[in-house]
Amino acid sequence: MAEEGIRYKMSKTSKKVVVTGTGYVGLPLAIMLARVNYKVIGVDIDKNVVKAINNGELHIKEKNLDKILKEPDVRKNLIAQEDPCEGDIFVIAVPTPLHKRKKNADLTYVEDALFSILPFLKKGNLIIIESTIPPLTCKEFIAPLIEINTKMKVGKDIYLAHCPERILPGDIFQEIVNNDRIIGGVNEKSSDLAAEMYSSFVKGKLYKTDDVIAETCKLMENTYRDVNIALANELSLVSDILGINVNAAINFANKHPRVNLLRPGIGVGGHCIPIDPWFITEVDPANTFLISSARRVNDRMPTLIARRVRVKLKDIKSPKIVAVGLAYKPNTHDFRESPAIKVIKILKEEGYDIEDYDPLIDGKEYTTLSDIATDKDCLIVFVEHDEIMKDLKENKNIILEKLKHKLIIRF
Repeated sequence: MAEEGIRYKMSKTSKKVVVTGTGYVGLPLAIMLARVNYKVIGVDIDKNVVKAINNGELHIKEKNLDKILKEPDVRKNLIAQEDPCEGDIFVIAVPTPLHKRKKNADLTYVEDALFSILPFLKKGNLIIIESTIPPLTCKEFIAPLIEINTKMKVGKDIYLAHCPERILPGDIFQEIVNNDRIIGGVNEKSSDLAAEMYSSFVKGKLYKTDDVIAETCKLMENTYRDVNIALANELSLVSDILGINVNAAINFANKHPRVNLLRPGIGVGGHCIPIDPWFITEVDPANTFLISSARRVNDRMPTLIARRVRVKLKDIKSPKIVAVGLAYKPNTHDFRESPAIKVIKILKEEGYDIEDYDPLIDGKEYTTLSDIATDKDCLIVFVEHDEIMKDLKENKNIILEKLKHKLIIRF
C-alpha cells in the first residue's frame, strides 16, 4: 500500500524511548518512532525476536512495515535487546490475556514489564501503557507499584498515561498513522508529554483525557462490536429454528433507515474482542448482564457450528472433509483465538477426517481449491478470504466435479 500523501515531521528530539514488548503493538510503534528520529530500544524476552529486529527482519506479517524497518533511519535509531535500560519514555506493550476460569485480566505480563523498568526510572520520565487493561488499573495498580518501589510520586516525579492501541493486523501501517488516538494521562502534564510523542507520527486526531476514561473507552470499542456480533449470531440460531435464511432476513431488516445488523458468523476471534469485554464485567459484574451474555453467545458459536456441520453431513458415511480459512477473520494471517480452528478441533475430536488449509497462514498453504478437494466428500469454507472466494467463484464447477458428494458448505 502506497504512502502517498503522508508526510512526517522529523523530530529534533534526542529522547530515548524504551518499548517493552515488540509484537503486533509494540514493534510498529517502535518502528514509527525510530523513523521520526527517536532513539528507540525495543525490549523482548524472545531472543529470536531480538535477533530478527536487529537484522532488519520483521517477525510479524506486515508488508509495509517490513519495508520501513529496512529504511536507514529506522535501522540507525532502533535497537532490540532482551533487557530494558535507561530512557526518557517507557512504553509497555505486552499482552494482557484472560484468566479462562475467573474471566478477569491476567496482569502478570504488565506487572513483570513494569518491575523490569523500575530500576531505570528517574525523575521526569514518562510511562505509557499501551497494553489493554481494565478500568482503574493505572490508578489502583500501576501508580502504587511505581510509588512504593521508587519513592517517587506519580504525576509529579514520574508521569503516567494510558494510550490504547488502535490497529488492525494486516493493515497496521495505515492504522497506526491515520487512526485517532486517545491519550489518557493521570494528570494534564502526563497527557501533554504522551501527546507530544504520538504527534510526531500520528496523522489522526489526538484526544486528551484522563486514564480511567482511556482505559474504559478502549474496552467499550471492542465490547460494542462483540455485542453486535452476538446479536447477529443469536438471530441466526433463531432463524435455524424458524427454517428461514438469516442473511435474507437481515438484508430486508437493514432496509430500515436506522437498522444495520451485521452478518452472522462462526464466532469471534483475535486477541481483543473475545477478551476485552470481560475486563468491563470484572470491575462491575452486577451491571453487565448484556456484555457477559454477548460473550457467552459468541463463545458458544464454534460448538453450534460444529453441530450444523454434523447435520449437513449426516447422510455421508465417514466423510472426508477439506476445510479452508483458519484465520480469525477474512484477509488476515492472524489465527489467535480463531473460531474456525475451534470448530475443526471439535470435529476432529469427534472422529471426522478433516484436512485444513489457509492460503495466508504459513504451513497451511495450498495450490488451488480444486487440487485439495480431489477425492474429498465436502469442502467447507470457514473464513472467506478474498483469495479463497475468487478461486471458488472462478472454479466452482471444477471444484464440484472433484468432490465425491458435490457439497460446498459456507458460513
